Amino acid sequence: MKPFTYALAVGLAAAQLATSALAADITGAGATFPFPVYSKWAEAYRKETGTGLNYQSIGSGGGIKQIQAKTVDFGATDAPLKPAQLEKDGLVQFPTVMGGVVPVINVAGVEAGKVKLTGELLADIYAGKILKWSDPKIAALNEGVKLPDANITPVYRSDASGTTNIFTTYLSSVSEPWKKEFGAATTVSWPVGQGGKGNEGVTATVKQVPNSIGYVESAYAKQNKLAYALIQNKAGKYPQPDDKAFQAAAASADWKSTPGFGITLTNQAGEDAWPITAATFILVHKEAADAAKAGDVLKFFDWAYKNGDKLATELDYVPLPDNVVGLIHDAWKGIKGKDGKPVFGM
Repeated sequence: MKPFTYALAVGLAAAQLATSALAADITGAGATFPFPVYSKWAEAYRKETGTGLNYQSIGSGGGIKQIQAKTVDFGATDAPLKPAQLEKDGLVQFPTVMGGVVPVINVAGVEAGKVKLTGELLADIYAGKILKWSDPKIAALNEGVKLPDANITPVYRSDASGTTNIFTTYLSSVSEPWKKEFGAATTVSWPVGQGGKGNEGVTATVKQVPNSIGYVESAYAKQNKLAYALIQNKAGKYPQPDDKAFQAAAASADWKSTPGFGITLTNQAGEDAWPITAATFILVHKEAADAAKAGDVLKFFDWAYKNGDKLATELDYVPLPDNVVGLIHDAWKGIKGKDGKPVFGM
């Protein structure tokens, strides 16, 4: 599918979450990482309140651009903006849920969780240094697993992506050669492999290409029944990529002293911690051009914090701790209309 057609199809699918074109009171765009849970929340919120949500899953880079241009009511990003950028653009940033990025594979006869990889091996695969599934370094970790003597096709995000930022931040933390040559960013110069637009595009490509490996948000792996590899964590263990492992990664996070809540949860200590864990974020303007609309956005996410935990955990996202939600409510006090009054009543 051509990129434009694909993006349009995603936008149209998201638009169906609204009660009608006229009733889509809230508009947002950005990260594909949280799209499954935002969709579930939107459906339940519409049934309960009658307010619709049109969320376009276009990638974090697109979400940032659209909120900067004030063409949506909120932007969404998995790569948190730094304090200087938030100040420059007059934005407030807050997290919604946490989740994990999972390496998914398409190797005939290999089931989910049967292949083990270290972070260094994963970095070498994406750097084009390990080319075959039968490589001795992979075989040494996977005795008893029948892996083919076939070329590995790494699949990566072709768009500016917060998921890529999470993934490459992790690779940079475990592989010095990766850090020096490619680094961590929403886009990098991939030396090998094939690109896909959005988590959706990477999912589709991995399903279609034999012997491929990709990285997607865990809900995409679960919903599409993709096989996944286990990754060695900082403690040397291979936890399952589930809510327990994501919670373990977030257990020691210092949200309070991190401006814009922009914490890094990759490669955290703890035997149960999934090593590629992250939060996803919402961006809204500190001074709202339309106070009522800005209030509606915050009402939606307030509802999600209070009522959306079950829907989130069913998709293997991790709800935020109550104390973090309290800090977010405090941050919302700084979001005001042109009359200087807060747009959200506590």
